[in-house]
Amino acid sequence: MSQFTTTASPKVLHFTAPWHPSHAQMSAVMTALPTAFPSLTFQSLPAETSPTLVNKFNVTVVPTFIFLLNDEVWSRLEGADPSELTRKVGELKEESFKLKGNDTNAAVVKEVKEVEKEKEKEKEEGEEGGIDEELRKKIQTLLTSAPVLLLMKGTPTSPKCGFSRQTISLLQSSKIPFSSYNILENDAIRQGVKIYSDWPTYPQLYVKGELIGGLDILKELSEDGPLSSSLGVPSVETIDERLGRLTKRSEVIVFMKGMPSGPKCGFSRQIVEILEDVCPKGYDSFNILEDEEVRRELKRFGEWPTYPQLWVRGE
Repeated sequence: MSQFTTTASPKVLHFTAPWHPSHAQMSAVMTALPTAFPSLTFQSLPAETSPTLVNKFNVTVVPTFIFLLNDEVWSRLEGADPSELTRKVGELKEESFKLKGNDTNAAVVKEVKEVEKEKEKEKEEGEEGGIDEELRKKIQTLLTSAPVLLLMKGTPTSPKCGFSRQTISLLQSSKIPFSSYNILENDAIRQGVKIYSDWPTYPQLYVKGELIGGLDILKELSEDGPLSSSLGVPSVETIDERLGRLTKRSEVIVFMKGMPSGPKCGFSRQIVEILEDVCPKGYDSFNILEDEEVRRELKRFGEWPTYPQLWVRGE
């Protein structure tokens, strides 16, 4: 979505820039929103190549979201805040329904009924009254209890819905370490978080206490590159990945007992003497006595049972 189009429906314009850290996350949110709000039009626009619209809507930062109703600016949002964006989109939809008045368009009537049904459900669950301060503090503590937290139905070993199962699979395949909370065990938390984060469904993923979104958004983020990079979190490195990285760390590297300046066995001392003569440009070394996992697993990885081991260009 890079060209501005005029439509009769309410619009949400997303001014962005590919180099901005929030670009992948907020673009994924914008891609997911049309499914939840089909009566609205969503467009992403590259700010740097849309000077006319940037000036028209006084865009000074990215990301900026402009909400249009009857082609007039109804509201705006500056900064990357998925939950606030979703809240404003919901308000824009409701406002557009009010203006339609007696419009009998079947699609509009259907969506109005769905909104009313959802509000009635929320009322029955006691959501319209908000959340008290004690529950708010509990939710804040929960959401910041781990760098990456997944609120889900069930547990990672026993998910209770397909969306939770798919989210677990996506996080695990992306090698992202995470903690989880089973929202089925505490209905107050389950309903309260919906209000706190203004996000009505589960699972929900939080990074450093900030809502990222649900399964659809994670899928979109994963399509833009490594999910761990999009989320700004480190992935778990397998031992084979680590050994592959270590063996290729330098053109020549010796895995030995001790260091070249202080070998801890006769064989290591002899190979150091040889390398000093044949490697005038220098060489790298790794003390396997300081890392038991590397010491144990490198034997398997390189299919060589003893030390020292000399590796050249990863071989």
